[in-house]
Amino acid sequence: MTSSLRIVSVVVSSLAALVSCKSTQQVAVEKSSVVIKQQTEPTVEEPAIGFTENIPETAVSFDMVALSEGTFIMGSANEEEHRKPDEGPQREVTVAAFYMGKYEVTWDVFELFFKQNQQLFVKLADDRTIKIDAITRPSPPYEDPSYGMGKEGYPAVSMSAYSALVFCKWLSTITGRFYRLPTEAEWEYAARAGSQTEYSFGSIENINDYAVYYNNANGKYAKVGTKKPNAWGLYDMHGNAAEWTLDEYKPQAYGTLKAENPWQIPTVIHPRVYRGGSWDDYAKALRSAARSASSMKLQKRDPQIPKSFWWFTDSNFVGFRLVSPVVQPTSEDQKKFWQLVLDE
Repeated sequence: MTSSLRIVSVVVSSLAALVSCKSTQQVAVEKSSVVIKQQTEPTVEEPAIGFTENIPETAVSFDMVALSEGTFIMGSANEEEHRKPDEGPQREVTVAAFYMGKYEVTWDVFELFFKQNQQLFVKLADDRTIKIDAITRPSPPYEDPSYGMGKEGYPAVSMSAYSALVFCKWLSTITGRFYRLPTEAEWEYAARAGSQTEYSFGSIENINDYAVYYNNANGKYAKVGTKKPNAWGLYDMHGNAAEWTLDEYKPQAYGTLKAENPWQIPTVIHPRVYRGGSWDDYAKALRSAARSASSMKLQKRDPQIPKSFWWFTDSNFVGFRLVSPVVQPTSEDQKKFWQLVLDE
């Protein structure tokens, strides 16, 4: 496999077989597959290292870290303390090169997506204004989604995986660069940063240097980047806010895991995988291999009927981190991707 291999297209024989991303019912998906295409050259010229994305018409920016293509052992060993059955069997997995957010997405970035900030982008060149106006955006949530823990420089939380994905589509449209959530395999590859220990920083004795979690959080999340980064320069991969991935949660997923760029295509709103543990979790949930599954419990206090598919009232510990592939998919492949993950 060369560095030019990339998930650039999703082929689904019958989109009608897919359940809406807003559905809570489990339905089988027939003959769906992820297709890995080989390209001799990237679709755009790429820097050799990470980059800073400046959001047009604003003073807001964020940093992306370059991660090379690599192969790693996904999952936990049978003898790992606190291991759960859904973390195995261990599999050797290869992921293509991608960029990942240096930090979790902060409120400063996420709130630009809200309806009340729509007027900031009316002067965008070309047809981007028309395209972003066509993207549905969330209204203010029922409650303060930060729960008073802080906004400026803090991780955005309480959004659904659907909301995070629509944000990614909006961001892709406004910047001209394709962004999405990481697959579960990409997330663990980045979190491990070349390690095979329970935590990327080695012994649990070092956890206070690298992670915001239950024992040191004082009942709330922290500003991003307040702890040490992992070996690849990524902050808060363990703790602070847990992070949505692109995968549907299946407890036996590793038994049929593909060897290259695996992705469990989502078909329902729950269960989805989120990773990394949070400020409200004990250390065992912060392990590199630990998996968490969403459920309706994340919405239990939402009084709306039907419940919001933008905001989860009981998930003030779950946020997300951006990924952008080095080899950018074509416009047509991006369209297929959004149709699949957003049920468009």
